[in-house]
Amino acid sequence: MLTGAPPTFISLLLMSAQPEPTSEPPEILARGPWAIERVRARWLPDPFEPSPAQTEAADAAIRGLQDRGSPSHDGVAARLVNYREDHEGIAIELQPLRWALRLVAGDASESMAALCVTRSADGCWLAGRRAPWVSSWAGRWALGAGGAVDLGENPADTLVRELREEWAVAPQLVRGEALLRLPHRLVMFVGQAWLAEGAEEAVTPDHEHDAFAWWPREIDDWPPEAGEVLPRMARWLAA
Repeated sequence: MLTGAPPTFISLLLMSAQPEPTSEPPEILARGPWAIERVRARWLPDPFEPSPAQTEAADAAIRGLQDRGSPSHDGVAARLVNYREDHEGIAIELQPLRWALRLVAGDASESMAALCVTRSADGCWLAGRRAPWVSSWAGRWALGAGGAVDLGENPADTLVRELREEWAVAPQLVRGEALLRLPHRLVMFVGQAWLAEGAEEAVTPDHEHDAFAWWPREIDDWPPEAGEVLPRMARWLAA
């Protein structure tokens, strides 16, 4: 197991990706940064075949979302099969799998998600408060945008797509930062994006956020709602 990420940063990822937080550290599979064009993805044609128990657990998880009024759509997403770092960057091998398998407690089947931490041209940090009805991190503040890797998509492109869908803006610069595997076998491709000068005024939150703010470049000047986890995450990315 590799090291290098502070426990509170790990806690953020765990809290945002599974129902119950855990202090167990993830594997840091690879650490960038990588220019966006140096993130390569290859999709295998055959989908992942879950066990009957996994399918039953995924069905139950979807019903649980329906019962609490959260989004309960299902579909096809990405599963990490393999990865390789080389002089050209990082190559990621993926295969299709059912989206709801990421919700199975303790075993997300290597489902892959992307997290795009977003900054203005002068270094400020985009923060949004998650709406109370969403399925993950409801009512909490988070940095940037994130979501599942879609069928056929490069995880680097997921960073840009999620930023556009959640905040209605496109980055001037985006790069990959790390590939992580969490203890419950969800894989996270973490990236960082910067907007063009003045583009922060075009930011428009989607319905999954009920508030947003630009927090100062200097992390020590962040407001109380940032808590302890988000500043430590930002310092890890800025290091």
